Amino acid sequence: MSRSQQRKGRAGEIELAELLKGYGYDVRPGEPLNYGQEPDLIGLPGLHIECKRHEKLRINDWMKQSVEDAEKFGDGAPAVFYRRNREPWHIVMKLEDFMKFYGGNT
Repeated sequence: MSRSQQRKGRAGEIELAELLKGYGYDVRPGEPLNYGQEPDLIGLPGLHIECKRHEKLRINDWMKQSVEDAEKFGDGAPAVFYRRNREPWHIVMKLEDFMKFYGGNT
């Protein structure tokens, strides 16, 4: 990963953390020198956040990474938060995990 990609990724993590704080969550980005040693964002209960700021969507690859890291860190259901330039943030997660949070009779 190039330095510019790392900077863009870090800026995305900070941006997303600030947005989530605005919704009342005590979220912080992982430490910049600890890539792979801790999650991208820490503090959203029950979710492992994989944060992506990228123009080319690779959702399946990102979700695979989120699943693997959620198992590694044990911090919750895997979810990918992503956005492209000049677009809003989106979230991808497995339906079964979504239903654990938001309803269903399972």
